[in-house]
Amino acid sequence: MKPIEFSKDEKAALVSRIQHFFDEELDQSIGFLKAELVLDFFAKEVGAAYYKQGLEDAQIALSRRIDDFAEDVYQLQRDATG
Repeated sequence: MKPIEFSKDEKAALVSRIQHFFDEELDQSIGFLKAELVLDFFAKEVGAAYYKQGLEDAQIALSRRIDDFAEDVYQLQRDATG
């Protein structure tokens, strides 16, 4: 899998959210560098699992739509010959 990359602004916003989470939920302040390391870790180690699940969900949704389309075409064929 290609590494997850964020724009500079996206990364800064995510790092800020991580810092806020640590402050509010864990009562522990962390600096920008540590928050950036947390983001990089999760993007690398956990991001792949979410990405894979997202692809599987998309494949299932697409498969359902293809099945629905095939059924519609079949009905049109029946109506045309019927």
